[in-house]
Amino acid sequence: MNRKQKIIKKTAKRAKARLNKHTPPTIKKYVSKAERTANQALKEKEALLNPVDDASPTPTDEENTNAEK
Repeated sequence: MNRKQKIIKKTAKRAKARLNKHTPPTIKKYVSKAERTANQALKEKEALLNPVDDASPTPTDEENTNAEK
């Protein structure tokens, strides 16, 4: 391997190493048991006040029979 090839190989290795660097996980603030239950109660209260309609419109029987034909 000549000098130019060695330089290219080394720079490629460095670039690969830069991509593979480990990023430490973000540290989350500790949430006490009381805070967790309070947050859960808030979410449940909001869910009761603002019901989310997940029901998508379903085709009627007539549309189903027309689609089969």
